[in-house]
Order: sequence, then C-alpha cells, then structure tokens
Amino acid sequence: MKKIYITIIVLAVTLNLFAGRYAGDFMAIGGGVRAISMGGAYSAVADDANAIYWNTAGIGQIKQGQVFAMHAFLYNNLASYDNVVYCQPLPNNATIGVNWTRLTIDGIPYFDEKYLIGSNVDKRVANPGLQLTGDPDGEFKSTDDLFQLGFSKHMHIEFDLGWKYFKMPFDIYAGGNLKFIRRKLYENMGTGTGFDVSLLAVTDLGYIFNRNYLGKIKYGINFMDLGGTDIKWDSRSDRVDEVLMNTKMGVALEQPLPFIKSSLLLAIDKDYVYDEQIHYGGEFNYDERISVRGGYSDGNYSTGLGISIYNFNVDYAFVTNNLGITNRIGLSFIF
Repeated sequence: MKKIYITIIVLAVTLNLFAGRYAGDFMAIGGGVRAISMGGAYSAVADDANAIYWNTAGIGQIKQGQVFAMHAFLYNNLASYDNVVYCQPLPNNATIGVNWTRLTIDGIPYFDEKYLIGSNVDKRVANPGLQLTGDPDGEFKSTDDLFQLGFSKHMHIEFDLGWKYFKMPFDIYAGGNLKFIRRKLYENMGTGTGFDVSLLAVTDLGYIFNRNYLGKIKYGINFMDLGGTDIKWDSRSDRVDEVLMNTKMGVALEQPLPFIKSSLLLAIDKDYVYDEQIHYGGEFNYDERISVRGGYSDGNYSTGLGISIYNFNVDYAFVTNNLGITNRIGLSFIF
C-alpha cells in the first residue's frame, strides 16, 4: 500500500487556488476573459458565450452562434487554465450552450512510504542509511474539470402597474445548466453532478421615463450548485466533499453615448457564500470595436482590453491576486 504525502504548498495550491478553503473552489476562478477583467461583476451582464458560467439565462441574449476559447497561466505560472464554450440560438427564442473548463497543476511531488517499512524513528536516527533524503520519488499532475450543458428561454413581458396607458416592459431570460465535475489527484478521482438555475431581466429606461437617451438596466440572479453538490472520491474512505450553494446577484446599467459612438457599462455583483463578496466592474466601448475594462473584488484589481475585427473578438485580462499575477487571453468567433 502506498501513502502519498503532498507538501503543504501543494495542498495550498490545489485546495485554495481562489483564496478559498472548500471543495470545488477551482470553479470559483471563473470562466472567460471579459468577465474576469470586470472583477467578476457579470451575472447581470452575461451577454456572451461565457454567460453559461456566470448566469446561464444570459446566453438567451446571444442572437448568433458563438465559439470561445481561452488559455491562461495562473499565479505566476503555478497552474494553467483552459476554457472552451459553444452557444447556439434555436427557434422559439431558445439557446443552448456547452462549456468545458480545466485547471491543471503539473509537477506535484510525491513521497512513497515504502522506505519506512520495517523501520521506526529510533532505527532511522541510529542508522543514517535509513534516513530519508527529502527528495521526491516522482511527480504527478492534478486536473480539475467542469462540464456544463446549458439552456435559456427568452420571454417578453409587460407588467401593468395600474398606471393609465402604461405598462412596464421586461425581457425575461430563464435558464439553467447541468454540470459534471471531475477531479483527479494522483491515483484517485472524485466526481459529482450539480445544477445551476438562473434568471435575467432587462428593461428599457428610455421607454419608462420617455427619454430616448437613457439606456437599459439589467438584473441577474444565479443559484449555483443548487442545494449543494457532492463530489465522491474513489478512495478507500469513500470520502465525499461538498460544493456549497452560492447565490450570485447583480445589477448592470448599459448607457449608450451616441455623440462619441460609444457606450458605458457599469455593474455590481454580490456572492452569498463563505464571507460574501462584492464585485465591481465597468466597460467603455468605442464604436463596437475597442473595449476598455476594469474591476475590483476582494482586494484584487483587474483590467482588460477587447478588440473586435469582423466576426472575431480578442480579449485580454490582467488580474492581481495574493498568489501572483494572472494574464488571460481569449478568442471568440461569431457566425
């Protein structure tokens, strides 16, 4: 029988990559580039393929097929992070999407206990030949995978508030996704299945206040890992880790600035899990070609840039973290 002893630093990396302390925290790193550059304030924005992670209902805002791919080296190359998404609108105002996200940590050292068989502490102290060198017996790779299958339905509703000749219009998007989690650590694997359920509502302030220059306000809510998600390991102890349910709520304001061919987006999110976190983000878009973004969350700052060329979008994000700087770059194609 083998017993694997992982160094403290490796445990810190595999379990605490996002300054967390619980199972499934690798998912809290978040998918995509644009959302991260906006500090994770994205549940009410959620208007591209990566909405499948932040608020699946938001993929209903996508009017054309969209493919997104990202690769990033996290925390001064301590880990790598990959994300691939495909979303496709369907008839009857429905949209489906699939997402694959992987976190990889290479070069984790392990120490085999076979050298300890037949000896004890006293024998090893007395005999230098039995003392361990401290050199690892090998290395292995840890991988964490998240697979999501999402669906969203768009509905237009007008609420009659009792005001004469006036109804408040809302575009409502309802969605959810089925997620499969697979974690591999040395010779053991943990798997689990969970659900997200989400809503997104959009209303036109210009219509409500009869001011054409006003933009739109958006509300988003995402119940992530509804009821909690168990990850069961194939170890002898039949260990089960729990991914806690998180409620993510957000508000966003989209304000067009036609006099300079631009638009401004401001957003705020709050996560109701662990110690609760507030996320702030903003984006300035010029002529639907160049976007400058910024965000703040949990003491970390982020910034980013987006460039649109025909049907291609290139996005970059720079994010600070107490584990090191992160750079992300992603490419999306609309067809």
